[in-house]
Amino acid sequence: MRLPKDYDSVMARSNEIQKKALGMDFDKYESGSVAFDYEGLMKDTGYTIQECIEIEAETAVGNTPLIELRNITKFSRKYAAPGMGARIFVKDEMCNASGSFKARRAALAVHHAKKLGYEGVMAATSGNYGAAVASQAAMQGMKCIVVQECYDSNGIGQPEIIEKARKCEALGAEVVQLTVGPELFYSFLDILEDTGYFNASLYSPFGIGGVETLGYEIALQCREKLGKDPDMVVCTQAGGGMVTGTARGLLKAGANDTEIVAASIDLTGLHMASDKAFNRKSCTTGHTGFGVPHASNPDISDTPRSAARPLRYMDRYVTTTQGEVMFVTEMLAQLEGLERGPAGNTSLAAAFSLAQELPKDAIVVVSETEYTGAGKHIQPQLTFARENGIDIRFGSPKEDIPGTNLILPENAGLVRHKDADLDRMRKSLIQRAAKKVSADKMTAEDMAFLAEETKTDMDYVRAMLKL
Repeated sequence: MRLPKDYDSVMARSNEIQKKALGMDFDKYESGSVAFDYEGLMKDTGYTIQECIEIEAETAVGNTPLIELRNITKFSRKYAAPGMGARIFVKDEMCNASGSFKARRAALAVHHAKKLGYEGVMAATSGNYGAAVASQAAMQGMKCIVVQECYDSNGIGQPEIIEKARKCEALGAEVVQLTVGPELFYSFLDILEDTGYFNASLYSPFGIGGVETLGYEIALQCREKLGKDPDMVVCTQAGGGMVTGTARGLLKAGANDTEIVAASIDLTGLHMASDKAFNRKSCTTGHTGFGVPHASNPDISDTPRSAARPLRYMDRYVTTTQGEVMFVTEMLAQLEGLERGPAGNTSLAAAFSLAQELPKDAIVVVSETEYTGAGKHIQPQLTFARENGIDIRFGSPKEDIPGTNLILPENAGLVRHKDADLDRMRKSLIQRAAKKVSADKMTAEDMAFLAEETKTDMDYVRAMLKL
C-alpha cells in the first residue's frame, strides 16, 4: 500500500525515513532525557582517523597543501602594534577533487553507502556539498541526486547557487531545484523515501568523521613545517561541520591548546527562510543566518541527531561583513596569486585582523579555501546585489546594513572582526534543553552533557538553569 505523500504525513515519518537512509538506529544513543551518547554516535562510524585518511586518498581527497600567506601577513602587520601580527597560513582545500573541504565529508559518506550496498546517494545543499557528493558518487559508480534550495518565488536564483548547480550536473548528479522555504526538507525526505538512497548528510557522523582529517593534517603539517602546533585555527561557521570536524581532528592529533575560532558573515536581520530576504544577500553560506541557529540548536538538520555540534569546540565566535569578505577575496588574488571562492575567505577576512592580536611568532591557520567559478566571482555577485536594490559603495564596514547595503572597505585597516556573543548562544542551547525537561528533573548526566555541549562546566549550566 502506497503511503500518503502530503507534507504532514511525510514529515511525521521523518525519523523513520532518516534512520533507514543512514543505516543507523539513532534511538540507541538516547538517554530518554536531554543527554545522548554523542561519542558513541561518532565511534559507530566504525572508521579510525587513519582509515579515513586512506579512504579519502583513494578518491583524490586530503593531503592538501598548507600555504603561508607571506604578503598578507606583512600587510596585516601594518595595522598591528609593534611586535604583533601572527603569521597567517591557509589550508588549500581547493585542491580536493571537487574543489572544497566538503569532499572530505562526501568521501567517507559515499564510501560507507557503497559498503552497505546502497544504489545511490542524496544530499540537500545549496551546492558545494552537492558537488562533493556528485564527484565521489561518480568515482564510486553510484547514482546521485542533489536537492537544492535555489530560487525565490519569482524563479530568480543567485549566481553563486546557479553555478553550484551547474557543477553538480557536470559531475553527473540529478539536481532538483526548489524555491526557498519548508519544501526543501519535505522534498528531500519524499525523494529519499521513494528511491531508498543513502542520506549522505552534511550532519551525519560520516560527514563529520571525514572532516576530522582536515584538523589532523593541519596539526601534523604545522609541526613538520614550523615545529609547533598552530596557536589559532579560524573556521568558517555555517552548519557547524567545519568547526566540529576540524577541532576533533586537532584533538586527535594532540593539538589540545590550539584556539578554535568560528567566523561568519554578519547577516543579522535577514531571515534565511524568507522569500523576500533570500536574494538580498550576496553570500549563500558561512553567514549568521545558518551559523547562529546551528550553533545554539544543532539538531535542526536532516538527521535525527546532528554530529555537527560546534559549541562543544568553539573558543570564540567572530563575525565579518560581506564587503570585507569581497575585499579580502581580491587581496588574496592580488597579493598571493590565489583566486579562491567566498566561503573560505570569510575565515580569512576574520584571520586578517585576528592575527594582529597575536605576537609575530604565533601561527594562525585559515582552515580552508574553495574553488571559484563564473557565478562565484565577486563581479556577478555585486551585479546581482545591485539588481536587487542593494546600495554598493566604499566606506566603513561599520555602516553595513544586511539586505540594504554592501560596504566595501576603503582600506585594509577597516577590516576588523567583531566578537559574537558566545554566552548568549550557550544560554540559548541550555534553556532550549530545559524546555524538554524541566530544570528540577534534569539528572547529573543531563547537566554534564550540557556542560560538554557548551564547552563550559556544571556550575555554568546550573547558573543558566538558575538552580
